[in-house]
Amino acid sequence: MSTWPFSWRRFWAITAKEFVQMRRDRMTFAIMLGIPLLQLVLFGFAINSDPRHLPTVLRSADHGPFERAVVAAMRQSSYFDILGAVESEGAAAELVQTGGAQFVLTVPPGFERDLLRGARPALLLEADATDPAAASNAVAAFSNLVNQALARELNGPLAGLAPTSAPVEVRIQPRYNPEGITRYNIVPGLMGVVLTMTLVIVTSLAITRERERGTMEVLLSTPVHPVEVMLGKILPYIVVGYIQAATILLLARLIFAVPILGSVPLLLLVSLPFIAANLGVGLTFSTLARNQLQATQMSFFFFLPSILLSGFMFPFRGMPVWAQTIGEVLPLTHYLRIVRGIVLKGSGLTEIAPQIGPIALFLLLSLGVGLLRYRRTLD
Repeated sequence: MSTWPFSWRRFWAITAKEFVQMRRDRMTFAIMLGIPLLQLVLFGFAINSDPRHLPTVLRSADHGPFERAVVAAMRQSSYFDILGAVESEGAAAELVQTGGAQFVLTVPPGFERDLLRGARPALLLEADATDPAAASNAVAAFSNLVNQALARELNGPLAGLAPTSAPVEVRIQPRYNPEGITRYNIVPGLMGVVLTMTLVIVTSLAITRERERGTMEVLLSTPVHPVEVMLGKILPYIVVGYIQAATILLLARLIFAVPILGSVPLLLLVSLPFIAANLGVGLTFSTLARNQLQATQMSFFFFLPSILLSGFMFPFRGMPVWAQTIGEVLPLTHYLRIVRGIVLKGSGLTEIAPQIGPIALFLLLSLGVGLLRYRRTLD
């Protein structure tokens, strides 16, 4: 019997055993390597707090050279991407409300005439300020862009018309969140983040736990159909999801004073496909994972890009095109637009309808894959 309590032989035996176990558990090892790589790619390439090429529409009643100079300067700055022109104020407001445009530039009638007379005509830039971080840099740069563009035009024979102060009055009108309060944007978005995190993790763990304990096989040995089992296990979590959503809405109004301009019943109604889509993801992970640790890791692997690529933490339009493409696949991206649209903009069913379709499609795919994998795994 050895008098020294530590044995190098036993130590190396345990170490070798852990390496063998790691080699056998390839799913866990792959996720351990995949999550750091995913974080590196997302934070290194996809995250950008200074968004450029923001969609902008023009409502102009004066198409003279000075207006064209301002528009050209906006394009060259790379902050603004001029999509085209609209004829009416209502059409411009609809584009901003539905998210089709971030800015609307209004050039008043007689702009060139008043500018040449030194009357300092006004340029109006309306901005969707629901996410203050997405528009702040572009708004800050706009006045300088206008002054520099017009200064280049007021030269030669027109040099004597160049005023000592700014030649035009730049008016900024932030809409939906005029004070730029960050919590108005973050708190409603937390509803989607909390639902994604909790429902995916809890669903995947609940079913995986049943399999580890052997109770799922016992349950399936009864006359109960597998689809009935799955729906019966999912329904309680739908109720839990609604309790979470209602709690967040209540606290957002009472504690954070977030204005709720739209219909709360509509928001709760359109939350159903989003809740079900996340439950479908959890169901799929539960059929792929061998244990609860793998289920947790897979859930985090899904949650990380959801929170980073959906526009919750960083401006969506600040990301590169490939990251936006991935973000458009995630249901959280569309649900955040729905929540912020209803809460901050007072959007109705017509305005949010384009965001419901992608969530419904993701729901069908996730539930379909989950049910197919479930039957193959446990039948």
